[in-house]
Amino acid sequence: MATVSIRHRLTKVLESTLARLRASGAITGEVPVIQLTPPKDPQHGDFASNIAMILAKSAKRNPREVATLIQNEVGNGDSLLDKVEVAGPGFINFRVTNKAVLESFAEALTAGDQFVRSQHGAGEKVLVEFVSANPTGPLHLGHGRGAVVGDTVASLLEAAGYDVKREYYINDLGNQTDVMARSVHLRYSELHGRPLNAPEEFYPGDYIIDIARAVQAEHGDKLLDAPESEWLEGIKARGIGLMMKRIKEDLAGFNVRFDSFVSERELSERVGLSGYVERLGKLGHTFVEDGKTWFRSTTFGDDKDRVIIREDGRPTYITADMAYHEDKLERGFVKLIDVLGADHGGYVPRVRAGIAAVGLDPNALDVILIQIVSISRGGEAVRMGKRLGTAVWLREVLDQVGPDAFRYFFIMRRSDAQMDFDLELATKKTLDNPVFYAQMGHARMCAIVRKAAEQGITIPKYEPGILDALTLPEEIALIKTMLRAPEIVIDAALAREPHQVVHFIQELIAQFHSYYSQYKGTERVVSSDLRKTNARLLLCEGLRTTLYALLEILGVSAPERMSLDDVSYEESSKG
Repeated sequence: MATVSIRHRLTKVLESTLARLRASGAITGEVPVIQLTPPKDPQHGDFASNIAMILAKSAKRNPREVATLIQNEVGNGDSLLDKVEVAGPGFINFRVTNKAVLESFAEALTAGDQFVRSQHGAGEKVLVEFVSANPTGPLHLGHGRGAVVGDTVASLLEAAGYDVKREYYINDLGNQTDVMARSVHLRYSELHGRPLNAPEEFYPGDYIIDIARAVQAEHGDKLLDAPESEWLEGIKARGIGLMMKRIKEDLAGFNVRFDSFVSERELSERVGLSGYVERLGKLGHTFVEDGKTWFRSTTFGDDKDRVIIREDGRPTYITADMAYHEDKLERGFVKLIDVLGADHGGYVPRVRAGIAAVGLDPNALDVILIQIVSISRGGEAVRMGKRLGTAVWLREVLDQVGPDAFRYFFIMRRSDAQMDFDLELATKKTLDNPVFYAQMGHARMCAIVRKAAEQGITIPKYEPGILDALTLPEEIALIKTMLRAPEIVIDAALAREPHQVVHFIQELIAQFHSYYSQYKGTERVVSSDLRKTNARLLLCEGLRTTLYALLEILGVSAPERMSLDDVSYEESSKG
């Protein structure tokens, strides 16, 4: 059940107001999209808009005059608004009535954990491709960050009403898989007593030895002296298979799963890269120079033309990627989201050029860039890199901190900001650990409800008028914050920024703790005043349900009982 947010209701009121002003000739020109944001200072109201300053230019009037026109015309906004004020150079501040706040809260209670969800996306089909790590080794910590961001963005889009699929692109063609296969064969030979003469291109990780043992168990010594042409493809397939099995297991360890895995090899066979290149040629988008086939990508905004077929006839990696993205759109997806390492920033205009060249919309592609992750061990930074054998494997960190902290820490900051993963903080059971802080907020709300039940008081069913006992300014402020949750989910989904939800959770819990602490001696949740108790239990339940739903979207658990420094919220929350 999707609810109508206060911001949405106010937007509709303003749209009607501006339509009337436009019809009367008071303002002219097209009405832009109305932006409503919470003021930095809550004393100024619940929402602020700069719409008057945007309209002032076409109206050829002072922005404050236009703001005053809107203020007078909007009135009480169909009983939604308590106060409308013009501020500064032409901002308009809106304060919502307590009655409207409590009505919206009642709708949220009825909606339950569906309250934070909406139909904003109207079922639009979105494909989120993420991780897509080369199957030449286990996932490292950087892959983990991309996995969490990609999976959480997909969940946010689902919560905002989009039809979302998650996809992993298996890079099983190219030189790196050949290097892995040769590395395995060298280790396989070593297992048979031969000296290891590792070339410059060699994967030294212990996982290569594990694959070599599997090859040995299957083939004995039959491949020792066989020419490379007889074992390369077989060992490569075996290695890729074992690596993908481990990758899937690692991802499942923090609840990341995919709807589809697309093999680059199978895609190339199905789509036919030669046919794709030929089609580009017929469209006039290729030329041959120095024995290579080039794509005129500069025609479509790239900074230089790109080689798509090498001198030896093999396609470059960008050729397969362009064909792959065309295939995505041909499958009916309206929006494509790729989650890539920050070093792939130059990749974006090339792929968009490939999309445009075949007559599709290049703006269908959005890219989220993931910055590097650093981690300290013994006071020294650990360098990541499969070839050097010094990678910080994802599984190492996940085993230490658990899936909840692993996911939460990776989405606390913007994905394009570098981060240091603090292992010590992530494993602390104190309130300075952000994920513990969030989970403890949920546990405290659950404990209050349990304490009430011990006194024979259960959460009442909502009835008209039951919330009228919520009159403290802090209670109304808490509800106002909570009611922003659906809009936060939509905003975070559209911006591809999960950290917006994390920050909102921290804000909501801090506000609840402040309210609870301020009134625990005078206005307890559970008191002899049954009218107030019932209303405040509904307040706790609304907050708890919202918090639970948001944590669920983030893929983080919401325990009902937790301990903090040997004191549990079961003991410390007396209602």
